[in-house]
Amino acid sequence: MKFDVNKLKEINDLDFEQVAVWPFEVKTVVAIFVAVIGLVGGYYGLVKSKLPLLEAAQNREAELKQNYQAKYRIAVNLSAYEEQLARLQSDFSSMLKSLPTSNETPGLLDDITLVGTSAGLTFRLLNWQKEVPKEFYTELPIQMEVTGGYHNFGQFASEIAGLPRIVTVHDFEISQEANTLKLKLQAKTYRTAKGDNDTAQTATKGKG
Repeated sequence: MKFDVNKLKEINDLDFEQVAVWPFEVKTVVAIFVAVIGLVGGYYGLVKSKLPLLEAAQNREAELKQNYQAKYRIAVNLSAYEEQLARLQSDFSSMLKSLPTSNETPGLLDDITLVGTSAGLTFRLLNWQKEVPKEFYTELPIQMEVTGGYHNFGQFASEIAGLPRIVTVHDFEISQEANTLKLKLQAKTYRTAKGDNDTAQTATKGKG
């Protein structure tokens, strides 16, 4: 059927009670107009208010996918993670065993003194400082002042590092004194008790 544009000129003279006898062209234009109005009204009345909910659902879906992928990667590599955790627990236990207990602390001072004198150093000062509590151990600073030569200092530091118990050295200060050198430094050792050891191992398992 041919669409006659001229028929649209009659739209202002049409009777809404005689819709059945309207020209095809007018019926088509009116139907399109009503459809557009319906779509626009439906969008603003029904769809637009639901868009924030749709966006929130899409964001939640993306978040759940990311969580699933992360958990899937962990599940796939579970055996490797368990082996790594076992190694970490073993290493951590070995480190804790290298920390002196309360009963071993006085003997450790003797070891440090023996190392220093064997290296050719003379002790001027060897004093404990205030303990510093940490989560799984207690830090025990020792203030030292010794005299000797550069090579003696180097040998001392090397033998300190070789002690079976953990001892670290910090804050070196070397000055000239008469015909010798004076070295001031702070050494730190670390003490743990059996209860602290058990607590630390439990915490490590919990993190795994």
